[in-house]
Amino acid sequence: MARFKYSGRDRKGKRQGTITAGSKREAMMKLKEEGIRVIEMNEVPETLFTKDISIGNPVKLQHFVIYLRQFSTLIKAGVTVVEATSILASQTESKGLKKALIDVEQELREGNPLSDAVAKHKKIFTPMFINMVKAGEISGNLDETLDRLADHFEKQHYTIQKIKSALSYPIAVGVIAIAVVIFLLIAVVPTFVSMFDDMGGELPGITKFVLAASGFMQSFWWLVAVIIFGFIVLFTYLKSNMKTKYYLDYMLLRMPIFGKLLQKAALSRMMRTLSSLFSSSVPILQAMAIVEKVVENEVLSSVIRESRDSLEKGRSMSEPMQKHWAFPPLVTQMIAIGEETGALDAMLSKIAEFYEKEVETGTDQLKSLIEPIMIVLLAGLVGTIVTSIMVPMFSMFDQFQQMNQ
Repeated sequence: MARFKYSGRDRKGKRQGTITAGSKREAMMKLKEEGIRVIEMNEVPETLFTKDISIGNPVKLQHFVIYLRQFSTLIKAGVTVVEATSILASQTESKGLKKALIDVEQELREGNPLSDAVAKHKKIFTPMFINMVKAGEISGNLDETLDRLADHFEKQHYTIQKIKSALSYPIAVGVIAIAVVIFLLIAVVPTFVSMFDDMGGELPGITKFVLAASGFMQSFWWLVAVIIFGFIVLFTYLKSNMKTKYYLDYMLLRMPIFGKLLQKAALSRMMRTLSSLFSSSVPILQAMAIVEKVVENEVLSSVIRESRDSLEKGRSMSEPMQKHWAFPPLVTQMIAIGEETGALDAMLSKIAEFYEKEVETGTDQLKSLIEPIMIVLLAGLVGTIVTSIMVPMFSMFDQFQQMNQ
């Protein structure tokens, strides 16, 4: 989307302002509809302060699924692709999707196919979406393709939400625990230091430890903040660097408890994507290249590359997978059967369904297991600090009673 500065006239007189549109022609048409006769129009150069900044995908998955469902329904009802795109652009709640659909509509009105129009917005429309739409246009089954895409992204959204719900609880409790401990060490514990100094005598080991930790936090709190910030920056760098991302993904998959869950989620996503692409008649080598990017795990991506090379050499797709620990025998055996029987898309769909159920069951079990552990951990941390303060106070109380007797 570009920004244009214009001057013109309407019934009330001179008008000046800016308008956002996909092209100069579209901007003039918009102004004409508003009753403004354009005298002069120039495109405003994009700067850091005027351009739209987005991190990651600017469209939520749930909004994208709704768009696909509605798009498919409109096409089945006999509405043209151009009109359907125009209707959905005006109805969608997502600003990012709305802007993209306005551009797509303009491309369609200029005679370009839908697959070419959406390919210009790769932040929103994935390579999988673009290739499946292209296949749907060629076969004449665009409505069925859109339905299949909606099913795919719907199931993907559900799996992601299950994983997030399983991981969000321990992360939230962990952050709260750290915040509470820091607050106690900085704000509460120091108020008892002078009392303990006046009391004299030997303090218990646990109290000495907590007082030392409190002193360190008061003096070097900035160092803790720098370490946390540095860890976040380091993690982000490792994720963005392709060489180190492989080892990071390897550690995540090998991680106790959570590793198996992440592995199952990655496999379900991989198999669901492959199944959807095969069902839409996307060539197998092209489908493998798309899945390599979609799976977002370098360990699995490296095996997919080997499988693609194996296919190019006329061998089996499942052969490299059988040699890798990340692919259980169930996966490799079902893929091998699918290759032999010619029903690979159906087999992949069954594998995806199996692992989606496994993820659902695993997340529910994980949540029920982690909740009491995190509560005990939080109680233990706070209890340690409280105990370190209370033990010397009880000693003081005993001494006071003995003095009174």
